[in-house]
Amino acid sequence: MDAERPAKRKRREMATVTSGAGRCLPSKARVSRQPPPARVRVAVRLRPFVDRTANDSPCVQGLDSCSLEIANWRNRQETLKYQFDAFYGERSSQQDVYAGSVQPILRHLLEGQNASVLAYGPTGAGKTHTMLGSPEQPGVIPRALMDLLQLTREEGAEGRAWALSVTMSYLEIYQEKVLDLLEPASGDLVIREDCRGNILIPGLTQKPIISFADFEQHFLPASRNRTVGATRLNQRSSRSHAVLLVKVEQRERLAPFRQREGKLYLIDLAGSEDNRRTGNKGLRLKESGAINTSLFVLGKVVDALNQGLPRVPYRDSKLTRLLQDSLGGSAHSILIANIAPERRFYLDTVTALNFAARSKEVINRPFTNESLQPHVLAPVQLSQKELLGSAAKRARGPEEEAGSPEPPAAPASASQEMGPLQKLSSMDPAMLERLLSLDRLLGSQGSQGTPLLNTPRRQRMVLMKTVEEKDMEIKMLKVKQKELEAKMLAQEAMDPKEKENSPPARLRPLSRHTVTVAKPLKRAVVMPLQLLQEQAPSPSAEIHILKKKGRKRKLESLCASEPEEKAEEGWEPQISPELLAHGRQKILDLLNKGSARDLRNLQRIGQKKAQLIVGWRELHGPFSQVEDLERVEGISGKQMESFLKANILGFAAGHPCGS
Repeated sequence: MDAERPAKRKRREMATVTSGAGRCLPSKARVSRQPPPARVRVAVRLRPFVDRTANDSPCVQGLDSCSLEIANWRNRQETLKYQFDAFYGERSSQQDVYAGSVQPILRHLLEGQNASVLAYGPTGAGKTHTMLGSPEQPGVIPRALMDLLQLTREEGAEGRAWALSVTMSYLEIYQEKVLDLLEPASGDLVIREDCRGNILIPGLTQKPIISFADFEQHFLPASRNRTVGATRLNQRSSRSHAVLLVKVEQRERLAPFRQREGKLYLIDLAGSEDNRRTGNKGLRLKESGAINTSLFVLGKVVDALNQGLPRVPYRDSKLTRLLQDSLGGSAHSILIANIAPERRFYLDTVTALNFAARSKEVINRPFTNESLQPHVLAPVQLSQKELLGSAAKRARGPEEEAGSPEPPAAPASASQEMGPLQKLSSMDPAMLERLLSLDRLLGSQGSQGTPLLNTPRRQRMVLMKTVEEKDMEIKMLKVKQKELEAKMLAQEAMDPKEKENSPPARLRPLSRHTVTVAKPLKRAVVMPLQLLQEQAPSPSAEIHILKKKGRKRKLESLCASEPEEKAEEGWEPQISPELLAHGRQKILDLLNKGSARDLRNLQRIGQKKAQLIVGWRELHGPFSQVEDLERVEGISGKQMESFLKANILGFAAGHPCGS
C-alpha cells in the first residue's frame, strides 16, 4: 500500500488543490493570493489487547514510528503495509499521542487560523479514551485546553500587543440532530454558512473560560448529557458524534486595532458498528444506522476531494456539514485513527486504515481570519450642533452661499491632510465632517499608516465617484425644492375671492384594483309548449323563452311589440288561477289514489319518498291539500317548494312531468 506511484499522488494533490482552493477564501479580493496548502495529517493508534487470555492472535504489527503492516486477507503469506505521519503502538501513552500530533497545531490558533482534531475508528477501538482519557491519564481534550489557556494568558498579559479571550461550546450529533450539551433544552439546532464560507450554528451556547477550572465546571456536566449505551462490544458505547468548539478571539490594543479569530474543533466520532457482532436491536439499531450513514457520507466527501469532483457532498449529512472546514477547508487538521489488534476485528481495522490512507491525501488551505474591530468601522457620531450646522448648510441654496459674507471655514487641524480633496469644493458638509472626524480620531490614537484622506489612486477615484453621485442627488433635490416653492408662491398670489370661490382641493384617491361584482343570475322556468301556446294570445301575460346563441344566452320576449323587461324573480309564471288550481287538484288526486309506482313519476319523488307517502296515507287517511305533504316524515319545507315548482306547471298544462 505504501508503494503508490509518485505521479498518481501528485495528480491527486493537484486536483484537490484546484477543487477546494477558492471555497475557503475569506473574501473575493483574495482570490489571486491563495494561502499555501496544508495536507491533513494522519496518525494511527493501536490499542492494547482487551483480553489476553482469549485465543486470538494479533493481525497488526508496527514497523517503525510512521508505518505498520497488517495481514492480507486474500493471501495469508503476504502483508499490507501502510505509512502515515505517526504510528503509536500498544505501549504508547496519552502524552506521546498529544505531544507528537496535537500540541504543534495549537500555535496556529494564536495566528487567527483554525485547527481540528478528529478521532476515527470502529466501535471499541479507544476513540473516547484518546480524546477524554481518565483522571489518571487525561486525553487530548483536557491537555489541549490546559496548554491553550496557558498560551492565551501569556500572550494576553498586560503590556502585550493583543488582548485574548477564550470561549467554548459543546454539542453532539445524535440521529442527524444537532443538540447543545451545555443547554440540552434548546432542541435541534440548524447549521448555517455565512458569506465568507464559515460554518455557524445560531443559538449554540458559548461559555467564556479563563482557567482550566472554568473549563471543567462547564465540560464535566455537559459530558454527562452525551448519549451513550451498552452493546456486546462496549458497555459505554458512544451513540453520537461529540464536537467541542473552542474559540480564541484576539483584539489589538494599538492601531490599526485589528482582531483575529481562531477555532479549535475537538471531535470524538462515534464508531462504525457491525450489528451482527454488537447485537443491536430497537433503538440501538436505529442509532447504529444513523452513525454508519454519516460515516459513509464522510468517506464520500474524502473520495470527492481526492478525485477533484466539482461537487463535494458536504450537505448530505450534518456531520460532514460541520466538518466542512476540517476536510478540504481552512483548518490544520489531524486525524487520529484508532484500531484494534484482535484478528476478530480484522475487517474493521482494514476499513479504518483504508479511510486513513485516503484522508492523508486531502489538501486544506489555512488562512488568517483577520479584520478591523467594529468600533473603528462604526460611523462617527456628530454632536447636535454639528448636525444642525450641516443641515442649515444643505438648506441654503447656492445663491445664499455665494452672497454670504463669511464662508464656512474648514478645520485648521485637517488643512494639511486635505491635499488630494481640496478641489472637491461641492462636497456634502456632513460627509466632509465625518471624514475629518475619523481622520482626527486615527491621528490621535497613533496610527502609523497613511492618513485616511491621502488614499491611493484607485481608492481616491472611488471616493471621488461617490462624492459626484452625492452631488447629483443634492442638485436634483434642490431643483425639486425650487419647483415646490414656485408652486406655493403661485398659490399665494391668487385673489382671496378666487380662493373663497374655488372648491377645496381633494386628495386624489389611491389607485386600487377594480373589483368586478357579479350580476345576479336571471331565473327562467322551463314550461311545456302547449301551455305557452295557450297563454300566448293573452295580452296581459309576458313569458320569456331562453334561447341559445353560440355560447351566450339571451332572453327574448314572445311579444315583439312590447319592450323587454326584467324577468321576475318569482318562480310562478303569470297564468290563470284556474289552470293552477287544475294542476294542484291532479297532484292531490295522485297523492290520494296513486300507487308507489305512480308517485315515482312525479318530479323530486323517488322510491323512498313514494313509500313514505303511501305509508302516511294508510295511517292518517287521504291528503286534504297538497301542502299536507310537509307532514310526511322526511319531506321538509324546502323540498316541498321544489316539488311544487317542478310538478304543478306540468299538471296545469295537462301533462305530468314524470310521464
